[in-house]
Amino acid sequence: MSRLNELRMISRVAQMYHVEGQRQAAIASHLRISQATVSRMLKRAQEEEIVRTTVVSPSGTYGDLEAQLRADFDLSEAFVVECSEDRDGAIMSRIGEAAAHFLEATLQTGEIIGVSSWSETILKMVDNIHPMKNGKARYVVQTMGGVGDPRVQAHANQLTTRLARLTGAEAHLLNTPGVAQSREAKLVLLSDPYVRETMDLFRKLSLTIVGIGSIEPSTMLARSGNVFSSRELTEVKEAGGVGEISLRFFDADGNYVKTPLDQRVIGMTLEEHSEVDRVIALAGGQSKTRAIRAALKTGVIDILITDKFTARRLVGSEP
Repeated sequence: MSRLNELRMISRVAQMYHVEGQRQAAIASHLRISQATVSRMLKRAQEEEIVRTTVVSPSGTYGDLEAQLRADFDLSEAFVVECSEDRDGAIMSRIGEAAAHFLEATLQTGEIIGVSSWSETILKMVDNIHPMKNGKARYVVQTMGGVGDPRVQAHANQLTTRLARLTGAEAHLLNTPGVAQSREAKLVLLSDPYVRETMDLFRKLSLTIVGIGSIEPSTMLARSGNVFSSRELTEVKEAGGVGEISLRFFDADGNYVKTPLDQRVIGMTLEEHSEVDRVIALAGGQSKTRAIRAALKTGVIDILITDKFTARRLVGSEP
């Protein structure tokens, strides 16, 4: 009977604190007990499950989906955004907005950010970032060659330089093509001291932001000219490739796919990405679902920001 009496007292303290909104000092005074006793009783109320914490996800958020993504793919975080239609343009906009908010909220002072420059979704993120008053980042580093068709190259350079300006950082551009004409041409380009200076920063990155692509290049990447021929992409598929991060390919099980094409890409490798403390992937859409699922199996990605349609496909059996 003494335990029941004890629990009755604990329950009353919990009610006064959690339901009636009284402060611990007021409860202690009212019941003629010490504040330390009130604190202990509140802790016991949780241990005895008299008080249970329930998180109710607001409309338009997807806590259960996010939890399943974290569990299924061993992610540190997953964010699923509301989107009214399963269409690439709408999805990229919503993911970009959510990524902008996440970066603003979590960016630490002195961070060195790596960013893939040929991603429309990352460009949408930059479009939605508000200037950070005191400037937090140290450098923003372009992680894949940004030279291409001048009509599209402006977007790639703008992405890096604007992100640097908005975060108070210094921009380091990778002024080379993303894909060199040959291995020999790549070696010549890498001999440039400014190119080496940027690439030397890869091992110092604290955060990278990447897109995920299927084998067929995105519109922005295709227009840049930093792509492989149809024949070369067929070779990647025959080797098992299903997707890419900055033109570094992987198969459906998340294994890296190495072909001679790797020797022509100028930018971070998947191995280098895996050494970065936080890798944030922004990706969604029906056509990319298989590639996203495979990318999550590489172990490179720590945080995924995607849309509700893609998230449901990822945790289900849909392709």
